[in-house]
Amino acid sequence: MEINDLITRFSSTTENQRKAIFSTLFIAGNKLQTLFDNHIPEVSLKQFMLLSIVRQSKEQLTFTQLGNILGCSRQNIKKLAEILVKKGFITIQPSPYDTRAMCICPTKKVNDYFENDFSKYQEELEFLFEVYTDQEIERLYTLLSKLYAGIENLDKKVKGDQSR
Repeated sequence: MEINDLITRFSSTTENQRKAIFSTLFIAGNKLQTLFDNHIPEVSLKQFMLLSIVRQSKEQLTFTQLGNILGCSRQNIKKLAEILVKKGFITIQPSPYDTRAMCICPTKKVNDYFENDFSKYQEELEFLFEVYTDQEIERLYTLLSKLYAGIENLDKKVKGDQSR
């Protein structure tokens, strides 16, 4: 069975389309992670995403804050951080706001990586989006942004059910 067969098979009803969208998010995430992990040296996609958030943040973020942003646990962030410390990308320091919390701080190597090493692969990432018009990119961005609201809605529902 091919992906196009599944797309056709699930296009008949809204319920089937919802199932297909959910499946597509999972499959697309796996495919992107595999492509990235097999092609970009030195860091995995998960490590890359953590570095991206740390680099873009105007303030130091705790493991818990980073876990919330990236949709994973504090423990997962800690594991990723330990690897990135060994690779020289980050340091871990106590939070200036809460001495019980630890923050991830980028080193000079992070900027060097994004400006030099990763810039070679940035052009290749353009292939992912070259099949879209500018208007489609804008719509996709809007819809993916709205997906976060749906995820938050599901999260509240699940947590509400667990507290009963």
